[in-house]
Amino acid sequence: MNKYSDEVSTKLEFIRQTLEETGAQGVHLSGTDWFAWITAGASNTVLLTAETGIASVLVTTEDAWVLTDEIEAQRLQDEELPPNFKLHINPWADTAARESFICNATGDGKVLSDRPVETQKPLPTSLQQYKRVMMPSELERYREVGRKASVAMTEVLLAAKPTWTEYQLAGAGAEALWARGLHPALTLVAGERRLPLYRHATPANEPIGSKAMMVFCARGYGLYANLTRFVSFGTVPNKENELHRICREVESVALNMCKPGTALNEVYQALAKAYQQHGFANAIREHHQGGTTGYLAREIVANPTTTDTLTENMAVAWNPSLAGAKIEDTFIITGDGKLENLTFDASFPNIEVEGRLRPIVLEV
Repeated sequence: MNKYSDEVSTKLEFIRQTLEETGAQGVHLSGTDWFAWITAGASNTVLLTAETGIASVLVTTEDAWVLTDEIEAQRLQDEELPPNFKLHINPWADTAARESFICNATGDGKVLSDRPVETQKPLPTSLQQYKRVMMPSELERYREVGRKASVAMTEVLLAAKPTWTEYQLAGAGAEALWARGLHPALTLVAGERRLPLYRHATPANEPIGSKAMMVFCARGYGLYANLTRFVSFGTVPNKENELHRICREVESVALNMCKPGTALNEVYQALAKAYQQHGFANAIREHHQGGTTGYLAREIVANPTTTDTLTENMAVAWNPSLAGAKIEDTFIITGDGKLENLTFDASFPNIEVEGRLRPIVLEV
């Protein structure tokens, strides 16, 4: 982890500027997203579904601490943490020890936190925005996560059989992600019957039949690679192909708008208009359309009131959908205003749309 110590130092410097600007005495970060961000990809996760983990970080003007208990400390030190942090270890049964340490280390002063409790205050917008813009070393890790996630998806859909249940397909997806060191934070699967019915199809115990959709939110180094793919056992009917084509066309509207300075609500309104032009005016209300991503599956979900603006080195994942069709990949907005697709796998069938290679249904 030592190669990321410069990244951590840069982030600590920004946090200390924030302390100076806000008059706070400390910043306490306990969410899985913030812990991964400040530690350059280390994990405080044991329970995958938890928003907070088994360790947190306290940054003061002088020190940076990882706060954890005696169960976790040795593993974190051996396997996870860069050398920028001191360890404060409390007895696992003493639940108040961490709070006492925070009070002592900050002189009972103002503390900013991603999960504020009691007298703590929320993190300022400037720090939240700073987290959403990737540094070069973060992009390096993100590319690795995206590549592994997309290869896992292709591998599993090529192996899938119509007799598999949705549980089996989701399980194979999770196994392929774990085998590559990624957390299967989300594996949605819908087969032939359920695919037209539900946008968020959590897997069920029934055969997938003639076709299936699978969705990954794959987490590595705390970063989320989000992608959706389809498999068809036989030729895709023309009517379904048309729905997929419309999703690609709608998505291209959003992707073309992903330039520094564009507000997320502008993209949302453009998506709403695109659906309407294709004769699906209600589609904008039937599923969220995505937004920015990174250390959360969605950092900000675009809606009519999200005036946050896109910037260079920010990650986005849009997911336009119609009944039975959807499209999704994770992109980085590059310095020249173009998009880099982190979850592209050249071995998965694709087609060019507006100069970008976009996935189509895998026919097996």
